[in-house]
Amino acid sequence: MKIVIAPDSFKGSMTSIAAAEAIRRGIHQINPLCETVIIPMADGGEGTVDAMMSIMDGETSSAQVRDPLGRTISAAFGWVPETKTAVIETAAASGLTLLKESELNPGVASTFGTGELVKTVLDLGAENIILGLGGSATVDGGAGFLQALGIRFFNKQGDVLEGGGNMLGEIQSIDSTQLDQRLMRIKWTVASDVTNHLLGDEGAVTVFGPQKGVTVETLAHFEGGMEHFAEKVVEHTGLDFRLDQGSGAAGGLGFSLLSFFRPVFKSGFSIIATESSLEDHLKDATLVLTGEGKVDVQSLYGKVPVGIGRIAAKYGIPVAVFAGVIEGDLELLYAEGIQLLLPIVNEPMTLTEAMTNGSALLEEAASRLMRTYELFGKTGNNPD
Repeated sequence: MKIVIAPDSFKGSMTSIAAAEAIRRGIHQINPLCETVIIPMADGGEGTVDAMMSIMDGETSSAQVRDPLGRTISAAFGWVPETKTAVIETAAASGLTLLKESELNPGVASTFGTGELVKTVLDLGAENIILGLGGSATVDGGAGFLQALGIRFFNKQGDVLEGGGNMLGEIQSIDSTQLDQRLMRIKWTVASDVTNHLLGDEGAVTVFGPQKGVTVETLAHFEGGMEHFAEKVVEHTGLDFRLDQGSGAAGGLGFSLLSFFRPVFKSGFSIIATESSLEDHLKDATLVLTGEGKVDVQSLYGKVPVGIGRIAAKYGIPVAVFAGVIEGDLELLYAEGIQLLLPIVNEPMTLTEAMTNGSALLEEAASRLMRTYELFGKTGNNPD
């Protein structure tokens, strides 16, 4: 019997590697002879660096950068010296999980720290950058990211602007003459499963702003600022990417990347699936186990469990999904190659308790699944 274990991270609780190891321990409690293959997954958000380094034989390093509110933190990035490839997560320096709920401040939150990570890998001699755009705490349009790399924004009085979403509506002019010229040699790949446009009802502010602190009362302010910022960028570059898929990713950082660096956008899931030869591993599997912190209707839009389900369905391999939270009407998931959704929480508990004990809960849930699997005669006593 061969089980492929390919979870996403359980955000704020476990990396994808830690989640995979917890699932494997649970399986081996019941069937220690079962063959297990671990493939840590990610979709461009939290856990992308760990997942990529585990399959690219790279190293994880860290740098001192600014968090979304300008505080100094240590943020991780991946580095593959042989190919001069760096892997960076927006979530590591500019992520939502870096802030308490009471600290959410879209007017101030900036992607500056992610730009600082790019400068760090430029100093290492990077020629290829894979940048994951998931999980940001910002709606600054990527302005902070650009500032860290040398671009300056001025108001009507000629003062240099700094900050997050609040500054976008004040921009009068843009100066890119001091942009780090080393960026011109970089081959950019953006790992993102967000296809939203920059503006409007399906845009960065309207769709993702509320989880970052944008309220009903401030929505028009931030949307107006984003629209003004986009107009100034289009005026400066002569290029208009406002309607391109992915321009709304990471609070509009996708738009700035398109406007100044012309990266190739790829699904974060597909990048890791390709690098790890996921499909080859699934072809002869008996069962596939995956999971993520929260499974809801957004999981239908390119999240890891659905991506795995679609591949496994081609070979008739059953897929079970572990989740910290299962929310909403998820009948459509079962049409995507997923046979079973399993909550890992085993009794009433707070979110904090569940996240703190995530590894133990996931291990126990995997053990329960295997016990059930064997009870119904799927494996018997034959580990093959």
